[in-house]
Amino acid sequence: MPLAKPRRTLAPTDIAERFFCPCPRGLEEALARELAELGLRDAAVVPGGVGFSGRWQDCYRVNLWSRIASRVLWRVGQTRYRNEDDVFRAALALPWPRWFSVDDRIRVNVSAIQSPLRSLEYITLRIKDAVCDRFREAEGARPSVDTAQPDVRIHAFLTDRDATFYLDTSGEALFKRGVRQTAGEAPLRENLAAGILRLIGWTPEEPLFDPMCGSGTFLIEGAQMALGLAPGGGRRFGFERLRTFDGALWKRLRADAMARTPGAAPRIFGSDVDPAAIEATRRNLEAAGLQDVVQVQIADFTTLTPPCEPGVLVANPPYGVRLGETGALQQEYPVWGDALKQRFSGWRAYLFSGDTELPKRIGLKASRRTPLFNGAIECRLYEYRMVAGTMRRVPKSGDADPTETASGG
Repeated sequence: MPLAKPRRTLAPTDIAERFFCPCPRGLEEALARELAELGLRDAAVVPGGVGFSGRWQDCYRVNLWSRIASRVLWRVGQTRYRNEDDVFRAALALPWPRWFSVDDRIRVNVSAIQSPLRSLEYITLRIKDAVCDRFREAEGARPSVDTAQPDVRIHAFLTDRDATFYLDTSGEALFKRGVRQTAGEAPLRENLAAGILRLIGWTPEEPLFDPMCGSGTFLIEGAQMALGLAPGGGRRFGFERLRTFDGALWKRLRADAMARTPGAAPRIFGSDVDPAAIEATRRNLEAAGLQDVVQVQIADFTTLTPPCEPGVLVANPPYGVRLGETGALQQEYPVWGDALKQRFSGWRAYLFSGDTELPKRIGLKASRRTPLFNGAIECRLYEYRMVAGTMRRVPKSGDADPTETASGG
């Protein structure tokens, strides 16, 4: 009887591999800059993400330190195809048993742009069958499928003629930092919040205030950025299940990250009119070890006094898709505009919204509008520079959009 294969086999860590990091659409350039700061100089930006070449230590570091990437996918194969059989044969030819164990539970995800194949569900099943058949040929057994809590995630991306296969080195999506204890009604994903903070140019030297903080996503991301804390320091990763895993290397990289001296304490403030939201924020801050870094209070944005000297205000206010109360919100937005004009002179204010109509009600002229996507929802990030003497007007029927930038952008 042949000896059982070892659970782990180490691959050389000095061989360059190809990786791809998907991210929220609209944040690709911000992610490329972040990867460059991590020492990766050959980033290739495409719609929906950034590709890069690197060694396994680079893969581990991106998983540990990236605040914007949704995942880090390891490219293991690519082929031209014309039909489902071509994709099946390409998947069958890949040495899956060399990369993970038959005891690992798998999940296959397929996405496509302009693919001629009629059913992504069917090709997902064919790829799964190919992986299982390869294991059965090599080891006489096949891995189990677990779509809820898989050990190994396999991704395939189809264009009109190419099929690319990936193994997911992240496991759970990277926006799951491992610290959120309580979510609000419509929480902002952590990597989208971090990307927004980069886009607006906030620095830890400036005060940061979220007057509609919900469960505290902007506050926690800002505090971790200011302190220099690794966003992945409190979670596990998919690469720990792969046969390529270098445990000693990962232990060193993680220990170095945990040993870093935190940056200076930032001035970060949050408020919300909902007591339950503030309680959720406090629980999440405590879980992240940031309860002494961020100050929060129950307060109504329309009447509160700014918590400090002018800085950066950022908020994800309610909108119709989020709460289903568009009619009531049409009355709220003009009041929020009045609050900004009357009490936040000198601030840079940013509102993120998935509704392109409600921000028109705020009555302030946006200096910039940035398209972003929150999942499948097309959104806008509106910038308002609250200089002294800012004027507000209530839009009339037929008026041009007052949130258009001065340059028409």
